[in-house]
Amino acid sequence: MPEATSVSPPSAGPGPDRRRRQLILAICCLSLFIVGLDNTVVNIALPQIQRDLDAPASGLQWIIDAYTLVLASLLMLFGSLADRFGRRRVFQTGLLVFVLGSLLCSLAPGLGWLVAFRAVQAVGGSMLNPVAMSIITNTFTEPRERARAIGIWGGVVGISMALGPLLGGFLVHAAGWPAIFLINVPVGLLACLLTARYVPESRAPRARRLDPVGQVLMMVLLGCGTGAIIEGPAHGWTSPLILGLAAAALAALVAFPLWERRVAEPLVDPRFFRSAPFTGATVTAVCAFASLGGFLFLNTLYLQDVRGYSPVEAGLWTLPMAGMMLVCAPLSGRIVGARGPRLPLVLAGLGLVASGLLLTRLAADSPPGLLLAAYGLFGFGFGFVNAPITNAAVSGMPRAQAGVAAAVASTSRQVGQSLGVAVIGTVVASSVVGTVASGFAPASHAGWYIVAGLGATIGLLGLVTTSAWGTATAARVAAGLGGDPPLTRPGVREAPPERLP
Repeated sequence: MPEATSVSPPSAGPGPDRRRRQLILAICCLSLFIVGLDNTVVNIALPQIQRDLDAPASGLQWIIDAYTLVLASLLMLFGSLADRFGRRRVFQTGLLVFVLGSLLCSLAPGLGWLVAFRAVQAVGGSMLNPVAMSIITNTFTEPRERARAIGIWGGVVGISMALGPLLGGFLVHAAGWPAIFLINVPVGLLACLLTARYVPESRAPRARRLDPVGQVLMMVLLGCGTGAIIEGPAHGWTSPLILGLAAAALAALVAFPLWERRVAEPLVDPRFFRSAPFTGATVTAVCAFASLGGFLFLNTLYLQDVRGYSPVEAGLWTLPMAGMMLVCAPLSGRIVGARGPRLPLVLAGLGLVASGLLLTRLAADSPPGLLLAAYGLFGFGFGFVNAPITNAAVSGMPRAQAGVAAAVASTSRQVGQSLGVAVIGTVVASSVVGTVASGFAPASHAGWYIVAGLGATIGLLGLVTTSAWGTATAARVAAGLGGDPPLTRPGVREAPPERLP
């Protein structure tokens, strides 16, 4: 994964170099925007896709999870390949593959084809996020400026996901569900052209060796584990297929850390997890995006199948969520850059807990005030969570390890969203009694309690991992990994480089 670049990044300071750095950041954020948008824009189209392609509930879960699972499985691999073959080259390739996958999704004639083309999309997306983070960390060399850039990067995740349901509703209403994929084509091509013009090529002076065994174990763990959860209700939890998938996932879960300890250059260095901020960022990412995946999946079905709203109306109902995320995501980035991740993480946890608890009162005829308040609180909480995830992941890491640390955080986001759709969707679907119109709302209460529990976990982790003890664990990991000084100190204001531990 990324080490110090062989191409000197633009120097800090005012003038043309500063403008070029900002342009490179904008290009990287544009790629993140379309990948993040596709995480949520599809949800609003699920009812129409279900009708057009005659898809069962498990098929809808696969439309979401085929994308997030492939992203999670390949992020680390393509980060390493970018170090070896060139970050700009891999970044541009990823944009083109993502555009191709999006075009194919819009032409999918059936459910199986759509799921397969979503996986193609994800292959392209997995070439973008970790590589873009490597480009950013090697472009912004001044610590405080880098912290701000990382804060903006994290904030764009929230903004893209906030706009997904709203934009998706208008696209589905105007041109049908294929339009949610076609919109990626011009944006991706524009980003590719800008990358060729403005982003310098760079490679690691010594590319890390690949870890194919670790890569396969991760894919088996994520794919088989999610498959068992999604298909369990349909096939029976004790069926040979589900038991086989569960056994394969458990075996991979046990084997993965054992193998990684034996490899000189592992896919994920186990020493990273001795840093409380890094481990906390990983778990926080899983919890936050599990709550998002479950929230969007349940609300899409509730608003359209229970309340009978059109895609546009359903998208408009998410405006409080989108608005709060648009306000809180950049605010969170600024707070993280100035004061560290503690306050945004605590606020995020409180917002998600409050939203989840409100929605445990959901009924088929719930008053608009309850929905608007719950959606606004969810947007408030999720808007604050993204920037501190990335910041906490790289806190205490030497610059040469920042890319791999950020890639683990990105992988955790996708794993969380996959688990949220799989677990919360399965729990609720198996609890529905009677028709969807009458039974879905009370069955969804179990899912909302899960969301509230995930929010409480985020708040608690924010307090623990940004404490003096957490900072000390990050400093010890940085000393053990060697290399140049850590990028940030968790939970405190950035100090000049020479004062960093």
